Amino acid sequence: MPLPLAPIAGIVLRYGLVAAAGYAASRKIGKGFHDQRAEEALDDLDEGLSVHRRPGELKGTGRLRRVIVPGGDGRRRYEIDISGIARIRVRCV
Repeated sequence: MPLPLAPIAGIVLRYGLVAAAGYAASRKIGKGFHDQRAEEALDDLDEGLSVHRRPGELKGTGRLRRVIVPGGDGRRRYEIDISGIARIRVRCV
């Protein structure tokens, strides 16, 4: 009895695309550096989202901080802090 390949092919295609995207991103990402000014700017952000607009420029910030207790046993606690600053600038050159 032959195996149905349609469900397996969809899963293989999905994971293959994710793996290919990860590989392509890792080839283009250079070695990073530690900028203390950027770290302090991210630490100073308020929780939530904000957007500021000026002519030709749009700035946005966001921060989400949560404490997660896996399993509910209270022994292990993890703080997750997701922060980001973005700027989009459009200029005529």
